Amino acid sequence: MNASTPSPSDARLQAWLDGELPPPERKAVETWLQAHPEEAARVRLWAADRDALRQRLDAELAEPLPEAWVQRLQAAPANDGAWRRPALAAALALATGLAGFAAGRWSGGGTALATATPWVQRAAAAHAVYVPEKRHPVEVSVRGDDGQAIAAQEQHLAAWLTKRLSVPVKLFDLQARGYQLVGGRLLPDGGAPGAQLMYERADGGRVTVYLRKPEAGTPAAFQYREQDGLGQFYWVEGGAGYALTGALPKAELLALAEAIYQQGVGDNAAHGPR
Repeated sequence: MNASTPSPSDARLQAWLDGELPPPERKAVETWLQAHPEEAARVRLWAADRDALRQRLDAELAEPLPEAWVQRLQAAPANDGAWRRPALAAALALATGLAGFAAGRWSGGGTALATATPWVQRAAAAHAVYVPEKRHPVEVSVRGDDGQAIAAQEQHLAAWLTKRLSVPVKLFDLQARGYQLVGGRLLPDGGAPGAQLMYERADGGRVTVYLRKPEAGTPAAFQYREQDGLGQFYWVEGGAGYALTGALPKAELLALAEAIYQQGVGDNAAHGPR
């Protein structure tokens, strides 16, 4: 499947998103999506909506069924009205089926904040700690006193973090979205190194990009989670894990995530921003 191949159906894209395609077909869809970034963004919005829905409903679906329902179904005699037993059985089937749908079909998606992957939680914690800092928001600054970028510092930051993380660290260019790179820092990440890049708007609003080398088997799916107005898109690509964090509307954060993803695709060596 290439750029000239007819686009896959929405059903096939959904099957890809749910991890239901065999490896050859999955690879073909991934190749097609890389050649069609607008369609890739549309599919990732599906994933974001799925994950937000699961985050909102999981707690309710985990609640036990009302005891009165169970007792009434168990106690109802066979001749206690032709409608009662089927109706209660249908209610139980609906409740358990809905729970199974959320836990099964969406099992590859994002999780609620409290049970999310630990490194993503650490990314959120680092964001909360360093974003409010005025004098020392980053360990290595890439901007001079006049606010202009310092190329030598950018190269140093990218090379330093790449060496420490053992994964390619690119300093993404988000200026088209209104953000400039402030700098970055090295962070502990569960016994391994992690890194945080910080970007800032002209009005002082900030987002961070957390990077790390993922453990084997870490899901690569593009996922979204949110709590208390703080959103995160996170994914694995090219041997690196990324978590974009910011107090932004989901659509705006997604646009930034897409810009980062597109710049990082196929990156195998550290280099500065475009």
